[in-house]
Amino acid sequence: MAQDKGYLDQSGNQVVAIVKNLDRDVERGEDTVMLGYGLVLLAPAFAPLLPPSILLPLMAIAFAVSATAARLHFYKMARKLSVALDELESRDKQTFKPITDVFAEHPQQTLAVAFNPLKNLKRSAKSMLGGLMINPFWGPIFYMLGVQFVEDKQLVVLNKAVIAVEDKVMPIVLRDDWAE
Repeated sequence: MAQDKGYLDQSGNQVVAIVKNLDRDVERGEDTVMLGYGLVLLAPAFAPLLPPSILLPLMAIAFAVSATAARLHFYKMARKLSVALDELESRDKQTFKPITDVFAEHPQQTLAVAFNPLKNLKRSAKSMLGGLMINPFWGPIFYMLGVQFVEDKQLVVLNKAVIAVEDKVMPIVLRDDWAE
């Protein structure tokens, strides 16, 4: 049901429902990014079992999958918010301006742009330098880590915007009950 109506909830105040659901989705996006970091941090446990030529590309793949999932989730949140805002009055839409500004500042790009080393020359150069200093197999890991950082920054900015809107619309009593 939440998928069909975006973030709308028919049980009460629509603005509060949108903020709660959006906050929940932002946390899920941050969890996705943290899962990628956590999987890579677990890689040394597999070092005795797998050679670096296998383990290090798997670490880069873990970052790539995590960053891709976080990016797709970010744009899914933008679509769901757009659907929800279409059904609100104009004065309620103004409440969400900080959040819609974040989505407007981060327009949807194809993943080919993020993963294309020729379109991200600075990141590519840093990755190659890091790979030369440590091990050539670390170059892709550094590159994917840069992609992961971009997705993490987007979610942090979005989380700050959601918190700002949450502080405006949600009464303190409601936030305390929700935190339990």
